[in-house]
Amino acid sequence: MMNYELFKEVVAEKFKEFMPEEYKDYKVDVHSITKVNQTMDGINLVPTGDDRLSTSPTIYINNMYEHYKKCEDLQEMLQSAAESMVKAFVEAPNVSPKVDFDTAKDNIIMVLVNTEQNKGMLENVPSRQFQDLSIIYRWVVDKDRDGISSTIVNNGLAEKLGMNEEQLYKAAVENTVRLFPPTVKSMNDVIRDMMMADGMPGEIADMMIGEVPEENMMYVISNDRGVNGAASMLYEDNLHKLAEKLETDLYIMPSSLHEVIAVSVNMGDPNELAQMVNEINMDQVSLDERLSNQVYHYDKDLRKLSLATDTPNKRLDGIVAEPKLIYEVKDQSR
Repeated sequence: MMNYELFKEVVAEKFKEFMPEEYKDYKVDVHSITKVNQTMDGINLVPTGDDRLSTSPTIYINNMYEHYKKCEDLQEMLQSAAESMVKAFVEAPNVSPKVDFDTAKDNIIMVLVNTEQNKGMLENVPSRQFQDLSIIYRWVVDKDRDGISSTIVNNGLAEKLGMNEEQLYKAAVENTVRLFPPTVKSMNDVIRDMMMADGMPGEIADMMIGEVPEENMMYVISNDRGVNGAASMLYEDNLHKLAEKLETDLYIMPSSLHEVIAVSVNMGDPNELAQMVNEINMDQVSLDERLSNQVYHYDKDLRKLSLATDTPNKRLDGIVAEPKLIYEVKDQSR
């Protein structure tokens, strides 16, 4: 079986052979794409003489390689990938080349990413530090019932928008709460909503869930869309109301980029909770959705959110950074 680097070369060379005739004049473009928590290798087909890669669908060679490892059939994998590319072209929306930068400032939002895991990306985007995380910005280009279309604001886009990091932050603080209102729901309510969405009557769902004392309840903090909702913990008023309700400080566990879980500090030791978060991240959360292996502490009297733990492995991909080697230079003159 080919290793990944050889596989990538073969895909670049052979991919067009599996595309329909109308794509024969397109050129293959393979390039690295920096995404949250990881760097992927994307492949595009672009009409000859057209360098507007953003209008061309992208599929990822990394995912193709996973398919190849499972089926062990290069031809089957390439055929499947080509069919996915054709489908993406057919379903791709008509994107107008005219972009309205004037309204962009009203649609800049903030999201949280892990600082250690995204060092490369953070070199090229406006950001600000928050504990072990970084606040970055997304431009919401479209938002409707069917979904959300947005793009990360990198340094180049920020320059086109005429906005520095401070301006982006001020706009995002106002826009995020307006476009994606924060939500705080008990875990029981979340489970009940899921059961009812599957057609279960509310009274039956209530019987199955049972009652949990408020001081032992887990609370899900997100937004009304459940997308990039972890940033909702930055709105301290919601944390304060919950802490006042429970009459205790809170521990905040990062469930994913999309939500965090709040519990009373009486629920356990923060390091034990962090170990649980780490295990769930590694076993149940895809790499592109992981936020942190740490646990945070909300002090209801100081109204302050800070780190409660300092776990050794700050990366989210399971790789532990090797300690730097220290060389002792001996004085040869003695």
